[in-house]
Amino acid sequence: MKPFPTKRDDPSLADRIRKPFEDFFNAEASGGILLMVAMAVALLIANTPLSVPFEKIWQTKLNIGYGSFGLNKPLLLWINDGLMAIFFFYVGLEIKRELMIGELNSLRSASLPILAAFGGMIAPALIYILVNLNGEGQSGWGIPMATDIAFSLGILMLLGSRVPLALKIFLTALAIVDDMGAVLVIAIFYTSQLNLTSLVIGLGGVVLLFAFNRLNLRNPLIYGLMAIIVWVAFLKSGVHATIAGVLVAMAIPSQTRINAKEFSRRIKIYLGKFDEACHPGGQLWANGEQQEAVQTIALAAKHAESPMQRIEHKLQPWVSYFIMPVFALANAGITFEQGFFQSLVEPISLGIILGLMLGKPIGILLLSWIGIKARFASLPEGISWRQMTGIGFLAGIGFTMSIFINTLAFTDPSAISVAKGGILAGSLLSALIGVLLLQKK
Repeated sequence: MKPFPTKRDDPSLADRIRKPFEDFFNAEASGGILLMVAMAVALLIANTPLSVPFEKIWQTKLNIGYGSFGLNKPLLLWINDGLMAIFFFYVGLEIKRELMIGELNSLRSASLPILAAFGGMIAPALIYILVNLNGEGQSGWGIPMATDIAFSLGILMLLGSRVPLALKIFLTALAIVDDMGAVLVIAIFYTSQLNLTSLVIGLGGVVLLFAFNRLNLRNPLIYGLMAIIVWVAFLKSGVHATIAGVLVAMAIPSQTRINAKEFSRRIKIYLGKFDEACHPGGQLWANGEQQEAVQTIALAAKHAESPMQRIEHKLQPWVSYFIMPVFALANAGITFEQGFFQSLVEPISLGIILGLMLGKPIGILLLSWIGIKARFASLPEGISWRQMTGIGFLAGIGFTMSIFINTLAFTDPSAISVAKGGILAGSLLSALIGVLLLQKK
């Protein structure tokens, strides 16, 4: 029989207020939901009289530095070049983890998501190129190639038990390979005129970071300072600064100081010492021997986790709940003026819509089917082709990454605006079709 709760068991007012927020931020779909809210707010503001002062905020110049040594850029560029470099650093950590211990750590487990991701990048680009052949929007072919991992996984998580775990793992691996492709496309095709001196300094900094890793240096301050130098060098080199984030991530140490066996041994020893030093009724903070045991256990726990894991874990809430929503807030505003819907059939927006809504699922399904028939890959157990089709459409949600590539592909504000409309329409249609296909078991 369950005992009656005592006053001590009753949650305080602060606990009752805090709990809904904790539940939201602990939910797997929360990042995607917050991104949708930021997008909706940006769209709402863009279509009200607040749009003018709101735009002035993003154009406010912000100078960071000292004297002639500094960067003076609009707030929008600090977000797109600075915050997004941190986002790509986080993406780089995810890629490294998946290559080492995740779904991409062996050819057999990685073959299907790799093939699917390649198909999902090639087909949208080809469709866009065909629609914009010899047109002014040719440079935008990379826009429909991208998958927004937060949006697509957020929607998948909202479907709950209707979606098997294997399908969630497949979409995660596919999206990470897609991110690798986006990084390469940005580095190779969306790089402006090169400043070789700055590029050499940036690459030299990356080499030094790898050397620090090999020398088993783990001080986060050293890596942080060098990362800033690499970022500034890439920013001034003409290669987009977000590439610096990925390269720095690859240099972060991934090895633990102690292995699982040693960690277990130390924990058992110091838990024993903790119990031996226990004084009934005494305060933990006043017991020196217990405090020493607690601190030693905490140090062992730190040594059992690699810097890569620790940084990724600490960055995740910042990326999900701050960087991506702020990026969406600053970049997702589209004005629904007269003629907006007519603009959706212009070559730029039409190429993006067809690329995301048709190119993604066609490419993913076609290369997956070829890989399975050729026995290079196998369909995950319990997964149907209907569900694979649904995943193909969800991968057509290009929102954040597509908008980011849009800012690199075009300089003409009207072209950027038309492309944003295509991204919004293509992503929403892809999401709707994907949910309809996946909502039935």
